[in-house]
This record gives sequence, structure tokens and C-alpha cells, in this order.
Amino acid sequence: MGKTLVIVESPAKAKSISKFLSRNYLVKASMGHLRDLPKSQIGVDVDNDFEPKYISIRGRGDLVKELRAAAKTADRVLLASDPDREGEAIAWHLAHLLGLELNANTRIEFHEITKPTIQKAVKNARKIDMNRVDAQQARRVLDRLVGYKLSPLLWRKVKKGLSAGRVQSVAVRLICDREEEIRSFEPEEYWTLEAELLCNDSSFIAKLLHKKGKKFTIKNKTQMDEVLKELQTVSFKIGEVTTKEKKKQPLPPFTTSSLQQEAYRRLNFTPKRTMMLAQQLYEGIDLGKAGTIGLITYMRTDSVRIADTAQEEAKDYILEQYGQDYYPPNPRKFSTKGRVQEAHEAIRPTSILRLPETIKGYLSRDQLRLYRLIWDRFLASQMSAAVYDTLTVDVLAGDYLFRATTSKVKFPGYLTVYKEDSEDAEKANSSAKGLNSKLEPGQELKLLKLNDKQHFTEPPPRYTEATLVKKMEEAGIGRPSTYAPTIETIQSRGYIVKEDKKLVPTELGEIVISLLKEHFPDIVDLEFTANMEEKLDDVEEGKAHWKTIIRDFYGPFAQTLDQAEQKIGKIKVEDEVSDEVCELCGRNMVIKMGRFGKFLACPGFPECRNARPLLEEAGVDCPKCGEKVVVRRSKKGRKFYGCSKYPNCDFIAWEKPAPNPCPHCGGLMTEKNTRREKKYVCTNKECRYSELIKEAEGN
Repeated sequence: MGKTLVIVESPAKAKSISKFLSRNYLVKASMGHLRDLPKSQIGVDVDNDFEPKYISIRGRGDLVKELRAAAKTADRVLLASDPDREGEAIAWHLAHLLGLELNANTRIEFHEITKPTIQKAVKNARKIDMNRVDAQQARRVLDRLVGYKLSPLLWRKVKKGLSAGRVQSVAVRLICDREEEIRSFEPEEYWTLEAELLCNDSSFIAKLLHKKGKKFTIKNKTQMDEVLKELQTVSFKIGEVTTKEKKKQPLPPFTTSSLQQEAYRRLNFTPKRTMMLAQQLYEGIDLGKAGTIGLITYMRTDSVRIADTAQEEAKDYILEQYGQDYYPPNPRKFSTKGRVQEAHEAIRPTSILRLPETIKGYLSRDQLRLYRLIWDRFLASQMSAAVYDTLTVDVLAGDYLFRATTSKVKFPGYLTVYKEDSEDAEKANSSAKGLNSKLEPGQELKLLKLNDKQHFTEPPPRYTEATLVKKMEEAGIGRPSTYAPTIETIQSRGYIVKEDKKLVPTELGEIVISLLKEHFPDIVDLEFTANMEEKLDDVEEGKAHWKTIIRDFYGPFAQTLDQAEQKIGKIKVEDEVSDEVCELCGRNMVIKMGRFGKFLACPGFPECRNARPLLEEAGVDCPKCGEKVVVRRSKKGRKFYGCSKYPNCDFIAWEKPAPNPCPHCGGLMTEKNTRREKKYVCTNKECRYSELIKEAEGN
């Protein structure tokens, strides 16, 4: 039998796959794309029906020669790039570079890197799917036209180094629009009222909900005082007592978007880090004697479909480990919203039998944490619902109705494996400890206390990386493969910065978006961009021709470009002048925005290239030397706290230091924040004294 050459995208994947194939197979890596549009020019022949001009990527010549030589000596070539549009395009470009027959069965794909899957894939080669290729070409050409036509305009009108794109500009707009909402937000006052009630030697808290059978909102103190006055003259008694059994179904296994969101929320991973770790788990981890094995399925997917074999394996595991009660009457089928690639699966472990604990010795700390999250979520998705016993008690007080609710787990079901946030539920249950089903309608209650509290409505929160991904997915902006790189791009361009994990637009970002909204409304329009994604899906499904989409887009776009060139004048972005003086030339330094936030630079650039960090004071003194503590950033952009006199003083801390030392041991106290509270905690491991931050207690 002759040699078969298998070409994958990465060396890690090549290493994993080669162990599953016989000596008759040679596995090599293309290192991603080997052919693309040139960087030095637009690379799209607008006058020749938008024909792309592909060239070999600079620096990849030796690799192309190596693959060509291997292809010539092989009896068969199989192209095994990733199972998506991008991977299909890579296979097509490879076929061109290696001189392969385009209609031959050279393409194989797989969604997990395991021995049975790989061996099955090599036996089921197919033709390259030109619909997928054309969908990728359409996206690439659209992005090139927008980027190479619009970006130079921004360079000329605003400043050099700027860029615009179909997806990235919409993402920046979302962040800018949210910032505008926050600025224009006007808080509205409202009050809440809770009654602490005693019955049968046990107390509980009920919240005011209705007045005269309608939802009731107290808008100011005057209204609250009237309510309090009325309640002083009425008796409190039990109204309706309702007990119910409620079921809570498990969430589906992860898609790219939901994995990025949950990894950010639970593990504090950025989307970029999540995808890097997921790639490693997918391509293969050396498990010692077991060899290199891919631990999860393909991580770029918007599908929640699960393979039958994976479901059966999960079923057997659940029945064996937990028993019949923990498996639902029928295997779970999850439906995916919108258009997805049905051939794709959700992100799941390649085998549920590879428990996180059994392989943790082969994984890095972060690899293990992500794998455990994926493993837990998948297993939970196949388990029985959690069952709760809920008790709701209505309390009648004249025209007013108060309500107390509590619940407890009757049967944990999937919660045995995958715990969800329960802080709100715990808080509600703690306030209703005295509730029980023995309470009877008409029963008199003793009013212990009325707790009134003033509130103000809050503006919408700034996006985090996770919530931006969620918004982009909901709006149909981009695809699973684009979320993480889009966020990275708009940060690197200086359009947004991260402040306390929140995404904030820079002045530059707001200027660019304002300009695009005025002169290129379609480019930053959510609906227009989402519709374009739908059209790309049509191409992939063979319902539309890719060049038709390009033609329909470019005509109006080119016209708008010409108009904008005439209408837009030079926009000068003024740098904020600081009080800091350049020690080299004596000019007042200006505040500039970089990838990791603001910094000081000499305005005399390029004659004077002096620059230094803009040190933001933390509001506390250094515990070592007494000088000011300032906020600094690591090379990866992570915020930390250090002495302003560094390197003469080497004090650093990842958490914000407290203004006072520990009252017990005199050690350093730092600020710890949770959803529930803010507190200072002593860093001395032998002490660990803590105290609530007073400001938080008043909230």
C-alpha cells in the first residue's frame, strides 16, 4: 500500500493524529493559511467582477516546497483542515498550491481528535465543498474592501494607524452606544418596604408587592411615609399559602459563545485565553501511556447537537454513578436558535470516562479548570432536572399585600454535578427562614419591624468581554471564530480600554464611530451587518452566489466613499496636556492612550521620544515606606498596585491595599470584592482577619 499524505493545520494536531494512523500515513502541518490576499495592496480586482488575487504568504515558501515534495511522493493526499468555512478555504488553497484535482475526494473532516474518529474520517474523504469556500471568500473580500477602502480615509481624516471593519466597527459602536446611554441616564427614585413578622415563635420577612390587587411602586419618601402611616393602623394576617413543586432543567452543553461567557464569569478567563486553552484541549494532550489524545470536540461551533454515541456513553455513566433517578425519561435533545451547521456538535469531552481528576496530572492548572467546566456542563446537560419545593405566603395588611417566598431542593438532579449561581436564592431563603407550610390563612401575625429603603435606578452596565460576546451573538454579529479576535483588535487599535474588567470607549473610538455613523451608517448598523451574515449563510447553503453579494454591497459603498471624501474635513484629536514636565526637553507632557491604558508622552515626538507610565494614585500609602501607592499594569495588561518610588521600594500587591493595617497583627490588609459584599482581608495567612467595608454596608 502506498503512502498517504495528511495535511492538518497545526503541529500539535499533526502529532496527535499521526499516533492514530499506520506507518502508511504521513501527517504534516500547513501552519494555517499558505495563500491569501496580499498585504501591500487591496488584492481584489474591482473592475474584473471582484476577482481575488491570491498569493503565497511571505515566509512560507520553504513550507510550501516541503508539502509539494511530500505530495509528489505520496499516492494520495488528504486535506484535514478545521471543519468550518475557514478550514474549507485552507483546504481549497492547499489543493491549488499542490496541484491537486479540485473535484477529487481529497477533503476529510472530524470534530474530535480520537482514534475511531480519525480512522473513520480517512475512509470517508469527500470533495471540497465550494459553497463553504465561496462563503469564506465572500467574507474575506468584503472585509478587505471595507478595510482597505475605509481605513485609508480614516488615516487621512483622523490619524494614521486606524482601521475599520464590518464586525469590529459594529462592536465598537455597541460599546460607544452603551457609554452614551450611561451618560444620558437620569436616575429615578423608588422605595422598597419589607415587613419583619412573627408567627408561632418564628419570624420571617415579607416584601410589599400590591395595593388593592395591583402592583404598587413607591416613588418618594412622601409616599412611603403615607404607606407607613396606613400600616400602623391595620393588622397583619396570613392570606394565601401556596406550595408547589418546581423543576429546573439543565442548560445545554457549550457553544463557543456560551463557553466564552461562562469561562469569563466563573474562571475570569478572557475570550482569547478561553479559545487558546480550548484549542490545546482539542488538538491533543499527552496523557502518558495513553498517548496524545484530543480531550474536547471542535471548539468553534454555534450548535448544541450531541452525537448519539456521546449521549449513550453519558447515559451509561450517569446510571452507573448516580442511579436511574438521575437520568431523564428520554435522552435530551437541545434545539439551537438561528441557523447553524447541523454537522457540528456542541463543545463536549471526547469521552465522559476521562474524568478531570484522573487526568489532572497531565494538564496545566488553567487547562484543567476549563476541561472540568466543559466536562461538568456536558454531563449535567444529560441528567435529570432539579426539583424544588417552593412555599409562597401572602400577607394581608389592609389594602396592601406582602409576599414571602422560600424554596429548598427536593431532588438535586443535575445540580449534583453543575452548580449554578445561588446567591440570590440563598439571600431570599435566609430572609424567609421562619416560613413553613403549617401557616394557615387568616392566622394573625405580629409586626416586629417595617424596613423602608430608598433606591435609585441604575444605568445599564458597561459591557465586559463576556457580555459583549453575548450581545454580538444575540444580534447576529460575527461568528464563533470572530468573537475573540474582534475584541482583541478593537483594544489594540486604541478604540476601547478595559477598566475594572469593563470595556470603555476612548475618545478616539468615539470620534471614529461618530464619523462612521454619519457617513457610513450601514457599516456600523447592527441589522445591516446581521443581514450580511445571513447572506453569507445563504452562500454556504448554495442559495446565493458570493459575487452577487459583493456587487450589491460595493456599488452603494463606493458611492458613499466618494461623498465622504468630499464632505469630511480634517479631524484633529487633541491630546490632553498634563502638569508633568518632560525631563529631557522641558515641554509639558501629554496624555495618550495605548493598548493598556493612558500614558505620558512628550509632544515633541519624533525629536523627543520620552514616554512614561501615567501613574494613577490608589489613595493609600505604601505599607513599607509610606510613599503613595499607584496603579500599574503588567505586560499582559493586568492591573496591580505598587509603590510610586519603585525601584527604590519594591512593594507590590494584586489587590488594592487597605488604608489601615490589620488591627490584630499589624499586617497588610487588601480589598476583596464579591457580589455580596466588599471587605478588607489581612494578607497574613496566620491571621486572616477581615472586616466589612463601611461604604458597602450602607448600600
